[in-house]
Amino acid sequence: MLNQRIESVDILRGITIAAMMLVNNPGSWGSVYDPLLHADWHGYTPTDLVFPFFLFIVGCSIAFAYRGKKATGKTYQKISIRALKLIGLGIFLGAFTLTFPFFKEWESIRLPGVLQRIGLAFFFAAIIALNANWKVIIGVTAALLLGYWGIMGFLPLPDGSAPTYERAANNWAMYFDKAILGSHTWKPDYDPEGLLSTLPSIATALLGVLAGRLLISSRADKLIILGIGGIVLLIAGHLWGLTFPINKALWTSSFVLVTAGWACISLWVISYFKDFRNARFGDIFKRVGANALILYFLSSFIAKIFGMTGLHEWLYEHLYVHDFIPAKLSSLLYGLSVAGFYVLLGLFLWKRKIFIKV
Repeated sequence: MLNQRIESVDILRGITIAAMMLVNNPGSWGSVYDPLLHADWHGYTPTDLVFPFFLFIVGCSIAFAYRGKKATGKTYQKISIRALKLIGLGIFLGAFTLTFPFFKEWESIRLPGVLQRIGLAFFFAAIIALNANWKVIIGVTAALLLGYWGIMGFLPLPDGSAPTYERAANNWAMYFDKAILGSHTWKPDYDPEGLLSTLPSIATALLGVLAGRLLISSRADKLIILGIGGIVLLIAGHLWGLTFPINKALWTSSFVLVTAGWACISLWVISYFKDFRNARFGDIFKRVGANALILYFLSSFIAKIFGMTGLHEWLYEHLYVHDFIPAKLSSLLYGLSVAGFYVLLGLFLWKRKIFIKV
């Protein structure tokens, strides 16, 4: 039972990374079905669940990997090195298209990013999990979410103006990123993986730690708690969203609760069918998930090369664009092909027993 439930996390990790590669690689960004796009600002789509699901699973993995380990200097060193690797790879991806091959335009390099956020969330969540019991973790999570709400919603900006949750200069997350990062952001006025909004993303990982500890516990009612907990988080997040809007770009506290709720429910569904229905499914995703981070890095890196060299446009226009296929379907088929390729690569690595840890 225990192995199956840990396996459910591996399956969800594989599904999540496959979805991440799908939504990141359409044939044309001008022709994408709405569920495969992020929400314009407030609200959320299925695509907005992908990244927080991955951070939640990072938290689950922390619970598994550091179970029973002592907070020693060697352990802290390993955590720090892994976090720095993730941050370094993310900065490399952000710099590659701007600097290669002549290494210019350093002033425009985007410093935040997906891998950077994973690295930071992993670092702080792992340190906290290594030193805290579940009650302390709940307290820290609540403090992060309430503190972020307090800053974003009630703390006046330096010029005395009231903060808002809109994409504007009087938004604390954007103000903070502009003040600290300057031009090193995704857009001139904000970054969806900015510095201040990384605080609640740590809470996402910590909720994953709590779910992971529940799954490896000896409680007979663990699945019931997981399912009910997911529903409670989902309802609480939507209620909080009435005053603190659900927003991925700002990674609002309501967004944390809603996405963690969906992650718990997803884990519950997978565990239920694996444990109680003995359903045989998910092995392909479990195997892909074993090399999730390196597959994500490769897919992002190769996509950049394809974009720089024109290979992406050539392949899309010659193989996928046809008069008898709707434009959005052509774009989706390209994305499915890209995701399918990396799924096959993940299966190949698994079969060869190659596991590349970042």
